[in-house]
Parts: sequence; C-alpha cells; structure tokens
Amino acid sequence: MKPSVFDARAASSYAEGPPRQVPGYSSLHRMVSLLLAERTPQDGRVLVLGAGGGQELKAMAEAHPGWSFDGVDPSSEMLRLAVQVAGPDAARMRFHRGYIDDAPGGPFDAATSILTFHFIPHDQRLETLKQMRRRLRVGAPFVLVHLSFPQTEPERSIWIDRHVAYGLSNGLEPADAKRARQAISNGLTILSPEEDVAMLRLAGFSNASLFYAGLSIRGWVAYAE
Repeated sequence: MKPSVFDARAASSYAEGPPRQVPGYSSLHRMVSLLLAERTPQDGRVLVLGAGGGQELKAMAEAHPGWSFDGVDPSSEMLRLAVQVAGPDAARMRFHRGYIDDAPGGPFDAATSILTFHFIPHDQRLETLKQMRRRLRVGAPFVLVHLSFPQTEPERSIWIDRHVAYGLSNGLEPADAKRARQAISNGLTILSPEEDVAMLRLAGFSNASLFYAGLSIRGWVAYAE
C-alpha cells in the first residue's frame, strides 16, 4: 500500500506528482468511472484501496452522485487530504486507515486500486487481490492501475528510463526524478503485465482487459467470478 512515510509535508505536495508522472492522468479517472458504470448500479457501493489523496474518489463522486464509497489507506495524512479534496462529496465517503484487512466486508458493487499495488510487497499481492475479490459481488468490476512493465533486461531499464524522462519533460524536479528512479529500481514491487494478469486470474477475477497503457503504467478492468 501507499507507505506511511506520506507525512504532512509529503501529503500536501502529493497532488502535484501523479499528473506529472502519469500520462493522461485526468483522462484515466474518466475512463475508470466509465468502466465501472457499465456494471455498477446508480446507488452502487464502491471500494477504493489506496484512497489517500482523494483524486479518484472526487472524480468518481462527481460523475456518479448516487454512488457511495469506502476508501482505505495506511496514511492518516493522506486520508485527511482525501477528505479535503473530496469537499462536499466526502459526505458519501467512509475512510478507513489501514490495509485491505481493515476494509469493510462488503459486498461492494465495484472496486478500484489506482497507483497503489506497486507499493505492496510481492508476497502480499495475491492475498490482497483475493481479499478484494471476497468483498465484491459476483460480476462486479475491478479496476487495477499501477507500474507494470517487462522485468528482464535490457527492457526493464529502458522502461525505467522512459518513466523518468516523461516526468522530467512534464516539469518534474530533477531531485524528484532521481528519487522516482531509485524507488522504481529498488523500492517498489513491479511485475510484468503478463504476471499481473495471471495474478488477477489466481485471485478469482476473469476477463481482464487492458484499457490503459501510459508508458510504464498499465491498467486493467476485470470482473469478480
């Protein structure tokens, strides 16, 4: 999950990071909202794993005034930021500090986890996906977006270089770009796209479809079996 090192200072500047490092960031949220709406009722209940920051919550809440949300994140500072970002729509949201085990049992009509799974250690990822599946109704959509690219060389290094170059070209400070490179190279858990899809299947999701590919970041929509 998004680590608890998101203190007050880091949380206050978090909103600046994803738009600079994620191609088509605002359009990504619109795509997620549309994909969920294909199967989520007008009064649907949505689980958001890695809800700190609140950007995806705000986008979905504005597009679907009948939906309610449960957001989970281990950082209290990031959850406070989510409440601020959501504004009046926060009245339809419940926030839970912690990890997937701290999420309500559901059943939920849909779920998302955006830019979060690369923070989850490898040995916890499959179980986290299984816990997500257990909280969803059969047929419910699940949108998953995170860093995902080949993990064999030289392709791995090429994709890391591309990620850093995009951030720099989009106004990311060199010091922040250096930290991003170090995190991707050594600190985050990144699988190949093929491994990500296989893990979704093992966790009980079917028909995983790639709907987003922005350089080093990929997104899938899959459905609870």
